[in-house]
Amino acid sequence: MNRPYVICHMTVSIDGKVTGDFLAAPECEKAIAAYYETNRNYKADAYACGRITMEGSFSGGWHPDLSEYAPVNAKDDFIPDTLTGFYAVAFDPKGKLGWKSDRIIDPDGDPGYDKAQIIEVLTAQADPKYLGYLKKTGIPYIFAGENEIDVELALEKLKKHFGIGTLLLEGGSVINGYFERAGVIDELSLVSAPVAAGEGLPLFGNGCFAAFTLAEVKNLDGTVWTRYVK
Repeated sequence: MNRPYVICHMTVSIDGKVTGDFLAAPECEKAIAAYYETNRNYKADAYACGRITMEGSFSGGWHPDLSEYAPVNAKDDFIPDTLTGFYAVAFDPKGKLGWKSDRIIDPDGDPGYDKAQIIEVLTAQADPKYLGYLKKTGIPYIFAGENEIDVELALEKLKKHFGIGTLLLEGGSVINGYFERAGVIDELSLVSAPVAAGEGLPLFGNGCFAAFTLAEVKNLDGTVWTRYVK
């Protein structure tokens, strides 16, 4: 296979939502703990999120002053010599995320996230000064698409340039939908919280029909983990 094996790993409510206040409810604490434990158990080469999830979970909404950076006008991939083998892949079409380092610094030191080298997946819309900022910070970036992310091309480059064999896709709804519509999700890993969320976004934004086979079900301290395969 010329792309990584993709596992969509998410916490979901019993009404199928992946965003909302329900995630902070005390009734979801066991589900969240099971989610992180399962993440660590997979020992994947990389985890991937969309821009909004990356900003909310990792970058904290910080943005650099791009006027300080020389523009890079060539739309060539930037692959530095300092690759680590463990990556946080940010699907950031227009190049909006701000990073103070080329690594994820997890406040709890969670080995499923901490010290992952950041990779930016961009489209041709990215500001040349943003490219200059990424280069100066030592953050690898690849181009995949003109106006929208070409998921299949992005995955091929992640396998070719970084040797990523297994990728955990961890949302949100929009990027999950891109992957699902491209037909590249090989496995679903769903930790179901015992609550109905009401409002919130679904597992796959603008999803399409796809069939999976139930492979495994476990009761993890009162929450259910379900694994499906293509």
